[in-house]
Amino acid sequence: MKTVFYFIIISFLLISMGCENQKEISSINPVNWDKRAIKYNPNDSLLSGSSYLSVYSEIYSETEHATINLTATVSLRNINKRDTIYLEKASYYNTHGKLIRNYFSKPIFIAPLETVEIVIDERDKEGGSGANFIFDWKIKPNTHEPFFECAMISTYGQQGLSFTTQGIRIN
Repeated sequence: MKTVFYFIIISFLLISMGCENQKEISSINPVNWDKRAIKYNPNDSLLSGSSYLSVYSEIYSETEHATINLTATVSLRNINKRDTIYLEKASYYNTHGKLIRNYFSKPIFIAPLETVEIVIDERDKEGGSGANFIFDWKIKPNTHEPFFECAMISTYGQQGLSFTTQGIRIN
């Protein structure tokens, strides 16, 4: 009888340890974008542009049928010492060019020398091996364009994998 009792207790403990709460994917809402929302002064003469940034939320390993998931840190950087820059849109697309999500609905500001980050969780595989961002931005004349960079990382067992990509202006 004691053996059955101990078996039930041990089974209960093992089952309860194996049950984890589902964690929310933080890449969907990592920053309170509303605090960064800004309205332009219509009298300001701002220059517009767009930049492309490749992002890998997974890469192939051994064959095209085996992948490794990656955590991606997308850095939105203002490399100006004095001037604020404005981002109108940060659109995240998957490998097939399908829009996954827009990260904010109103223009936001990035202060001089500030970096704002978007983190794509390792569990967020929607982007696939060819994910990318398109950023629409505005700057004052004679101001440096924003700098976009992504660092991707994965650790599996005792091995680590990391690499970076940099954005390019597309118009």
